[in-house]
This record gives sequence, C-alpha cells and structure tokens, in this order.
Amino acid sequence: MTAPCDEPSPILVEIIRGAMVESFHRGAVAVVDAAGKVARSAGDVDRLVYPRSALKPIQALPLIETGAADGVGLGPEELALACASHRGEPPHIEKVAAWLAKIGLGEADLECGVHPPRHEASYAALLRAGGAPSQLHNNCSGKHAGFLTTALWRREPTHGYIESDHPVQRRVAETVGEMAGLDLSRAPRGRDGCGIPVIALPLRALARAMARLADPSGLSQQRRTTAKRLLDAMAAAPLLVDGSGGMTATLMSVAGAAVRLKPGAEGVFAAALPSLGLGVALKIDDGGARAAELAMATVLDRLGCFTAEARSALAPFLAPPLKTVAGREAGRLQPAAMLQSL
Repeated sequence: MTAPCDEPSPILVEIIRGAMVESFHRGAVAVVDAAGKVARSAGDVDRLVYPRSALKPIQALPLIETGAADGVGLGPEELALACASHRGEPPHIEKVAAWLAKIGLGEADLECGVHPPRHEASYAALLRAGGAPSQLHNNCSGKHAGFLTTALWRREPTHGYIESDHPVQRRVAETVGEMAGLDLSRAPRGRDGCGIPVIALPLRALARAMARLADPSGLSQQRRTTAKRLLDAMAAAPLLVDGSGGMTATLMSVAGAAVRLKPGAEGVFAAALPSLGLGVALKIDDGGARAAELAMATVLDRLGCFTAEARSALAPFLAPPLKTVAGREAGRLQPAAMLQSL
C-alpha cells in the first residue's frame, strides 16, 4: 500500500459569508472503474482511509453469500437495513426488532451500543413517551442484525461477533479484500464506532470496491447476483438506508437507478453508479460531514447522474445555504474550483 502524500490535499469546499471565504475543507476524490482505472480524481487517491460505514454494502455481501439471508427468509427491506446508517425512526426500529425476533434473538444480542435516534422528531417523541434509546436506535443496528443472522446460520457463536477473530468478521475482511483487489493482511486496523473492526484502504481501492458492485461483470456468478440484490434493495428502500430528510435517501430517491450512495463517519462517502459502471469514494480531511455531502453531490452532478428535474429537487444539497439562528440566509457552501472542474 502506498504511503500518504506529504502534499496538502486540495480545497474541495468553501464556506462563503458575506464577500469572503470564511472557511474551507480539504480532501480527496477518486472515481474508478471496476478494473481499478482512475477516471477522475482530486488529491491523493492512494491515501489510506478508514471507510467507516461507507463500506456497509460490501460488508453485507456475506449475509447473502453464506445462504443466511435466504435461509431465514430476509427480503429487500432487511437487506437495505444491512447496508444502512439509519436515523432511528420508528420504521427502522420496528423492522430491525422484527428481524431479530424472526431469528430468535433480541435487542440484548446486539453489540453495537446505544445512542439516541439521529432523527430529532423521533428522539423527541421517544422522550415524550417516557422511553429511552436502545441498541435498536444505533444507526448500525441493521448491519449488526445481519452479522448475527450469518453467525446463527453458520452455527457460530453470537456473542463476540464484533471481534476481529470471529468467523463473521474474518469473512467480512476477506470479502472487502476481494472487492478492493488488495491483500489486507498488513493493513492498519482499528475499531469502528459500532465496535466492529475497521480496515484502512487506499481511497482508490474503496472506489474500486464500489465500482465492482456497479459493474460486477468480472466477478463470480454468485457475487454478481448478490451485488445486484443489494443494490436493488438499496434502491427500493432509500428511507431505510438513511432516513427522512437525509441527503442519501433524498438523492437515491430522485436519481433513480443512476446512484447507490453510502456515507461514513469522519467525512467519508462512497457511491456505486450502475449506469456508468463506476465507483466513487471521497474523504474530507477534517471529517466534516457538511463538506462531504456537498462534495459528493457535486461529483455526482459532474458525472451526469442527475436530470434537470433531479437537480432542482437536490438544490438544498447542491447549493446549501448558510443561515443565521433566526433562519436568515447569511452565506453558502460552495464547491471549490477543483471540484467544479472535476
């Protein structure tokens, strides 16, 4: 794996207040085909990044390939939740709870930890009802339900499924390496926010893994079928992959078959573009989610993924305003020259 470049990353996003640039975000972008050829780029695409939740569609492949998904009767909604970073709205919680009940497990079997719903109205409603957040509200609870399902199907321990030496995580790591086209045995590793192992990849390799979902023609017949099922599930249920008002759900809803999108923590985004056979990965250096959203929306726009009607619906994400506390417009976020010329 290539060592990171010492040169500073290019500025990708600028924050304009009044007549001047107040702040900016640096980062890198890779647009790659299934063979690993870089079609467009900005910054150091060989830099190592932790993909975080942007990798969930790749991590979900073994759920189908082990036979677990069909063995317990999972449908597109559960497959979408396996790829999700959801917002903890009632449909997310209810469907994950029902999934766990279907396999004879419950919330206590999840090892993802507890955090409040990210959907503010749902959190407020939960508190008004005298409830408290549970592991079901964790944005990764669907992914963890998938891990538990695979472990049960393969008659493996369900306790400790988040550890790197557990068969579930060994399969995931092997699958990630196959899709990225890399030997990850010496790759830097850490622990993700939900507790599972996280493995560093070059940004271009993350983009290639997504490209191979978009264009699986070079993969085995089983993996081609699996990739299509996961992408179809994400397209069929974008609100389960994300949540109400989120850019991921909104963009996939209006872009139709053109885009499958997945954000990750710390300013990471990845996309599979089936109509173009390309994958996209980006990383904002300072981890800023606001910059990552605008950068990804801009890249997809530059790649021709949006119709005029879609661009209009996506205006809040393509040209996000900067507002005062009282709601008055005070400025804007805009793509820097590097992104505009990508």
